[in-house]
Amino acid sequence: MATAQATKGKITLRGSTQIVSEFFDYSINSILFQRGLYPPEDFKMIQKYGLNMLVSTDDALKTYLKQITAQLDNWLMAGKLSKLVMAINSKETRETIERWQFDIYIVNDEDKSNTSTSVTPKSEKAINAEIAAIIRQITASVTFLPMLEEKCTFNILVYADKDADVPTTWIDSDPHYIKKNSEQVKLRSFSTDVHKVDALVAYRLENDL
Repeated sequence: MATAQATKGKITLRGSTQIVSEFFDYSINSILFQRGLYPPEDFKMIQKYGLNMLVSTDDALKTYLKQITAQLDNWLMAGKLSKLVMAINSKETRETIERWQFDIYIVNDEDKSNTSTSVTPKSEKAINAEIAAIIRQITASVTFLPMLEEKCTFNILVYADKDADVPTTWIDSDPHYIKKNSEQVKLRSFSTDVHKVDALVAYRLENDL
């Protein structure tokens, strides 16, 4: 797999966009596996971030995620993406049971950066280590998240600027907040020379079924 593009050791906007998009793709796959939304036999193991990662082999899901990441690439490049949310919902009631949220910040705008005050470029190895720490937290989430006792589906919400070009096939959606008693756990974050991503998961408490 191609490595992130770099200029004099600094990861470019294009390279950072690739890193963030890949992170979202692998994170969604990990959540789908860990939370049992697809059967285990629908996943295969690969090596990424120095970890054994599980990714879906379901063609429909792969196509869906590819369409999303392609649009994310466009908005990340344009600096118009602020948040990605993966909501897990009850198939029967449509109620949101879990809400995984990833907030995106621009930490260095290439068009406005002052090279005389720029910080030391961050290595891809250091970035991958930070991402691996988040993936490990997703894997470990089964130790504190309530079991999903009912059949569930999921929705992916993308928060972009109001002036962003939106595909005609995309529709507006409610934020899928957890409406009843809930808890949230802040996960680790990672950053490149251009972007920073913060992560958290909110979940409905077991005693509020």
